[in-house]
Amino acid sequence: MFVSQPNNAFYPPAVDTGPDCPYYACMRFCVIPALAALLCCATTALAQQYRWTDEMGRVRFTDTPPPPTAKNITKTATPAKPAATAEAPLPFEVLQASKDFPVTLYTAPALICKQYCESARLVLNRRGVPFTELQVWDPEAVAKLKTATGSENIPAIVVGRTVASGFDEARYDGLLDSAGYPKTGSAPARAQAAPAAPAGFEPPPQAEPVKPAAGRPGPYDTSGLKSNVPEKPGVYDPAKAGLPDNSKPPGPYGVPSGTSGSK
Repeated sequence: MFVSQPNNAFYPPAVDTGPDCPYYACMRFCVIPALAALLCCATTALAQQYRWTDEMGRVRFTDTPPPPTAKNITKTATPAKPAATAEAPLPFEVLQASKDFPVTLYTAPALICKQYCESARLVLNRRGVPFTELQVWDPEAVAKLKTATGSENIPAIVVGRTVASGFDEARYDGLLDSAGYPKTGSAPARAQAAPAAPAGFEPPPQAEPVKPAAGRPGPYDTSGLKSNVPEKPGVYDPAKAGLPDNSKPPGPYGVPSGTSGSK
């Protein structure tokens, strides 16, 4: 069917938008799936979290719908956690050594053991050695340390059944060499950080500097000493020192006039 057009006017022909139209097919097979994919990504970016109370009155948080007996149900959207990236596989030599001779490092929180514990951790990381780090800070942990190493010194390393207490880099390398771990630079280095401070750990109190008691001079206090420098330097007075007065003019024989022996 054609529609008559007025003179000197141009109108484009009508476009068919039925199911058989190529434009309609493109919308159906291209645009709609793309929108669905975007909607799916937006849905997975926000995970649903449920807060509810069970029969015992305990508040629980789950990412799945609660049971029918739950009370006080609230639902919130939280950002979904990104997928964890897989770690690079360890070399065969490292895997074999860690299986036969696992390494355990005993340390303490940074406020108790900082320099030597960091140095011990650095030796293991540079050689690419996987290890388990245990922090010693309370009597229970100290007892476990003494049972495993035979002493209470930290840091301490256990390679298989061999123990090295204290930090000695040469001794650490010797134990790792004997266990078959690759030399430094032969395996990819690791960056295992120190564990967080244990729950309930309280830093030791810092000792305040001792102040000297008032009224008692310290070892370098010279306030109680007398100076041998005269307060006001002036003409030397020999009378105060018990010396003869030579201030009078000398006589004809070099003896001051007015003294005994002068005429």
